[in-house]
Order: sequence, then structure tokens, then C-alpha cells
Amino acid sequence: MMIKAFVNRFDRVAITLVIAAAVGIGAGIARNRERSGRRPQAIMNTSIHLPERRPNGRSVAAGTDLQPLLESAAAGSVFDLAPGVYSGPIVVKRPVTIQGPRSAVIRSNGTGMTIDVATDDATLLGFTIDGSGDRPDLTDSAVRVRGSSNVRVEGIKVVNALFGLVAERSRNVGFIGNEIVGKASTSVGLRGDGIRLWETRDSVVERNRLVDGRDIVVWYSSDNRVSNNEVRRCRYGTHFMYSDRGTIENNRYLENVVGIFIMYSHDVSIKNNVAAGNRSEGMGLGAKESGNLVVRGNSFVKDPIGIYLDGSPFRPQDANVFEDNLFDLCDAGVVFHSSAVRNVFQGNTFRDNRTHVRVEGRGDALGVTWIGNYFDDYAGYDFDRDGIGDVAYEARSLSDRLTSDRPELEFFRGAAATTLLDALGRVFPLYQPEPTLVDPRPRIAPREF
Repeated sequence: MMIKAFVNRFDRVAITLVIAAAVGIGAGIARNRERSGRRPQAIMNTSIHLPERRPNGRSVAAGTDLQPLLESAAAGSVFDLAPGVYSGPIVVKRPVTIQGPRSAVIRSNGTGMTIDVATDDATLLGFTIDGSGDRPDLTDSAVRVRGSSNVRVEGIKVVNALFGLVAERSRNVGFIGNEIVGKASTSVGLRGDGIRLWETRDSVVERNRLVDGRDIVVWYSSDNRVSNNEVRRCRYGTHFMYSDRGTIENNRYLENVVGIFIMYSHDVSIKNNVAAGNRSEGMGLGAKESGNLVVRGNSFVKDPIGIYLDGSPFRPQDANVFEDNLFDLCDAGVVFHSSAVRNVFQGNTFRDNRTHVRVEGRGDALGVTWIGNYFDDYAGYDFDRDGIGDVAYEARSLSDRLTSDRPELEFFRGAAATTLLDALGRVFPLYQPEPTLVDPRPRIAPREF
């Protein structure tokens, strides 16, 4: 009883020290500025290449009314748009190709879908689409593909549209190499999605660039691939919901709120992506009640949270694997909403994070399998020089325990008093908290990225 009373008293003293040391935040801010100067080499601009045009097209002069041409076209017809402006909206009901240079512009009249594709085997190549309707309840968009298969939209530039490219109840759709520019002056929540798949299967979203939009959304849509895209200054870089067996690979998510978020989805491969500079209280990757995720070779750099796991995996038969990922310059590398099980972290690199791993709600990550990870605060040794530490890595932090119990104290993270508390926990066994995680075979050197 005396020991318990003493420890409770210590908690009160520790909190008082943290608050009293608010003046020490300046040092933490200075360190954060120093951290912000580092920039990962992986952040590059995605190149947009215009697609090769199909031969033997029918030339269409600027200003031509496109709808009568489309209504009378034979299957397989190719229309070459000349530079200039064409009036929308148009409905594509026959399997044709419409192609042109970027200087050929199909412009919305401010209502509905600018191009509505309601046929199989249609192709749109290379030109610009300007505007759409403004009703989010009707998903007014630059291009909508509905109930169709084998539709290809490639090399299109979209400006001034509410939603960019939308596919609904379709199959084998390709949104490839497009550039979708949103309105930076509009609040991010009021923008439309740059790309949306809804009940759409066996499709690809590849080599697109989205700037100042909202999301790439894949909802109720399984067996799709999202790869080699760049999403910048949006909300969700890619958002899967109820979408199984998907692939998210080689994308760059820069300065968004969330890089990738997976909800109620299973058997998703997430590999070789970069999620960097996410804003506000965002994260590089979030997973809610999702399982059988393979997260490998990704870089989470300068994010508030690298990976956030909430109830994942959810089904008893599922597990998640996180392997060879980089967590660098994050406020928290990995955050568990509560104690987690059936997650494997292997061969990951944790460096220059304020906190490598945090568990909310007074939990721990002892039920997680940690093996062969690199932690830059590992204080062990490697006498046999096999690259593996001879003693286990254990994460113990008094300041993390306090902020887990009282999240409002997160404000003081980096202050002198929190550093002092962690030092006390290491020096005086009486104050030493229980470990958050144990890696029995930590790596001595980080993996090269």
C-alpha cells in the first residue's frame, strides 16, 4: 500500500513537472525545425506522358457539336479533336475513341457530367476537360463511367470540376496517366474526389497526378490496383472501404491529411509507397478493422503518425505483416488504438521519431511480434558482429505512459521535463514503467532506403 501511494504521488509530481516546464518547449520546437530540414530523396514529381494516339481518326474541327457525331458513329470509330473548345456535356453510348491534344478542350455548361460514358469499349485520350456540375449529391464529374467494361481514360487533364474521374458498377476500367487539378481555395472537405471507384472491379488507377483535390476513393470495389500515382495537398491519398484483394504500390502521397486509409477491407497489398509531410493530426497509413494486410517497403516520413492501427486485424483468422518499412521524423512511428495482437513487425527502421511506438488507452504492444527491427535509441551491443543485438530492445517511457493516460499532456512533448522523466525511469528502477514492446533480435544498423 505504501509503495502504491508513493507511485501515485510520483504521478502527480511528474505531471506538475511537465506543466511547470512549458518554457522548455522552445528547445523542442528548435529540434523540430532542425528535423524539418531533412527531405527524403524519394519525393519526386510524377511525370505525365501523353498517350499515343490511335491511327486513322476522323478530324473534328473546333466548335463542332460532338453529340450528333457520337450518336451516328459506327462501333470502333476514332475522332481526332483539333485544338479549340467543344461544348459539353456529351454522352458516349457507342464504343468509340475520342482523342486530341491538351489544347482541345471539352467545356462543361455547368451542369451534370461533362462526359458520361454509358457503353463498353470506349476510350478517351489526351485532351482537356474543363468543369462539371456542382452538385455533390449527384457526383457531378468531369468523366463518369457507369455500368460499363473495358473503358480507358488516359492522359486527360481535368480542371475546374467538382469530381474528376468516377467509375460506378463497372469492370476493367483504366484511369491512367491523367492530371486532375482541384481548387486550392475550396475547403478540402467540400471538394469532390479526384478519382472514385464505386462497385467497380478488376480496374487500374495508375500514373495519375492529383493536386488540391480530395481523395482517391475505392469503395465496395474489390480486385483493383492503385499504383504509381502522385497525390499532393489532398485529404486521403487513397481510401479503401469494404474493398478486398486490392493493391496499392509505388505511390507518392505528399502533404495530405492521410496518405492511405484502409477500412473494413482484407487481403490488401501496400508496398513501396511514400507518405510524407502529412498535415494536422493525420497519418501515413491508417487501418480500421482490416486484416491480412501486407505492408512492405514503404517510407513514412515527417508524418504526425506513421501507421495507426485501430482494431486491426479484426477477424480472428486474420493477421497483418509490416516489413522493411521506414519510419523517419514522425511524431509517432506506430500508434495502436489499444493493445494489439496478430500483427508482425519485422525488419523495419525506426529513426529520428519523437516516439517510435505508442499505445493509447493504457495498453501495450507486447502481443505484437517484433523481430529484427532497427531502433535508433537501442543501447545494446553486438559482440559476435552478426548485425543483431545480443540483448533485447525494450521500449519503456514514463512520458509515453503519462501522455497515454492523459492525452492533453501531449502538448508538452519535447519539453525538458518529459526528457527528465524518461531519464528518471531509466536510472531508478522504482520508477521504471512496464515495457511497451520487446524485440528480442533488434538490428544494429538501419536498412538502406
